[in-house]
Amino acid sequence: MSRRSEAKAVVNTLTSRSGLAPDRSKTAMLIVDLISDFRFPDAPAVYKAALPVARRIARLKQRARAAGVPVIYVNDNYGRWRSDLRQIVQHCSKATPAGAQMHSILGPAEDDYGILKPKHSGFYATALDTLLQYIGAEKLIITGVSANQCVLFTANDAYVRDYQLCIPRDCIASPTSDGTRFSLRYFTAVLGADVRPSARVRLRR
Repeated sequence: MSRRSEAKAVVNTLTSRSGLAPDRSKTAMLIVDLISDFRFPDAPAVYKAALPVARRIARLKQRARAAGVPVIYVNDNYGRWRSDLRQIVQHCSKATPAGAQMHSILGPAEDDYGILKPKHSGFYATALDTLLQYIGAEKLIITGVSANQCVLFTANDAYVRDYQLCIPRDCIASPTSDGTRFSLRYFTAVLGADVRPSARVRLRR
């Protein structure tokens, strides 16, 4: 039995015993680092690139929720270390006009999932892989910023864990267009990701 099969067997056993199973879906959607106060060195460039992307992600998220596909916010922590996504959302939505605007477009709903990460990858030192195993996910739709940093590191770690990858080309952004183009070439050539536009992404639970 493979490592993933063993892990899923353990998770299924724990789920049946505890009654704490979250959504069950072969597909999950990740939104990376779009809860932000935009107080960092290249924030203006990131915000400018991310704003139209966020609107497309919001439309894709709406379709995902309608299809029963769970949405997971994978986000940096801010300030003093606390595992409290709600507090971070509250801070970012009030800290700056950019943070408030982004929250108004793409703020998490009560029943969305949240993972706070200490480094670039959503998998490093977090419970993301465990959550995805509970859900039963085999395919990840990865969106967010920055395409050439946190999205890329998260996609790499998803790839080595054998997840199928869909990274819609119009739902990622970097501070520069060159960074986004580099990322798209990497996602297709190295990770074998599906980078079709979000309007063409098929959503199945």
